Amino acid sequence: MSRSIRTMPEEQKKALRRARWLEGIWIVVLATIVTAIYFAVGSSQAMKTAWIEDLLSFVPPIAFLVGSWIEGWKPNRRFPLGYIRVASIAYLISALALGGVGIFLIVDSSIALIKQEHPTIGSVELFGVTIWFGWVMIGALAYSVVMPVIFGHLKMKPAQMLHDKTLYADAIMNKADWMTGLAGIVGILGIGMGWWWADAVAAIMIALDVLHDGFKHTGAAIRDLSDEMPRTIDDKEFDPLIGKVQKTFEALPWVSESRLRLHEEGRFLTGTIYVVAHENCLSAEVIDAAEAKLLTLHWRLHDISIMPRAKIEQTLTVDGEDNGSLPLRSGAVRHALR
Repeated sequence: MSRSIRTMPEEQKKALRRARWLEGIWIVVLATIVTAIYFAVGSSQAMKTAWIEDLLSFVPPIAFLVGSWIEGWKPNRRFPLGYIRVASIAYLISALALGGVGIFLIVDSSIALIKQEHPTIGSVELFGVTIWFGWVMIGALAYSVVMPVIFGHLKMKPAQMLHDKTLYADAIMNKADWMTGLAGIVGILGIGMGWWWADAVAAIMIALDVLHDGFKHTGAAIRDLSDEMPRTIDDKEFDPLIGKVQKTFEALPWVSESRLRLHEEGRFLTGTIYVVAHENCLSAEVIDAAEAKLLTLHWRLHDISIMPRAKIEQTLTVDGEDNGSLPLRSGAVRHALR
């Protein structure tokens, strides 16, 4: 018995539709931001870096839209569980893109600083008035900050409702975009004050922020695909669903000893429970009923298999955490889940 994106509760389906619309509109808005920055780049390294970062911002929304579309495909003979893990793949693609471009931008900006390149900003005539082109750059940067922050806040709620890490990472990056804009503005003003190095330093600061996001989310995506025990969407602690499944299963009267293994499949959780039952208490009907009961605990529980055992071997732990295999009825587990 399993579920998929097509059988999510209506509230989550609405959140998914809203998220798709938000990401679609955001791609259009982002195109206007990229265009505005492009025409205002000039010779500024900080503006160039900000422009590349904005180009990179296309990756998460596109990955989310493509991933959520593929995720809805029906299971088949080659993929009996469906395509639920594609959300984790989309998350990894977005994270790797961030990390790779972050490294490139740091190297590119550092070379400009080492070469002591002195960028210049001239003047431009607009509507018959001659103004310093730096004000045009600052205006483009201000526009590139306001819209992402607004969309970042709008995306946060559906990301949490859907437990979608690609959407969540995109929302976090959007909300933090004001730092990129501020660094770029400081760099432009530094050029105007004659501080040639300010532009390259601002570009490096922007690149470091991109690299930090890429490193953080790449690690989380790799751990998900490596079947780490499920964690919350912000990757700060174990998912509360682990404890909920544990308490529900250990309350069954026929359970003598058991071990729980859960891992993330995109936004869903799948897993196995190895169980030693009381004598003459286990049958196919009892197992089916227990699996069905566990799947009703939360919409994210996609597929859980109960495997009878005569004996359950203990597994090794690292730093007090059991890497993907939790024994039920254990004080050590309760300590790890706090």
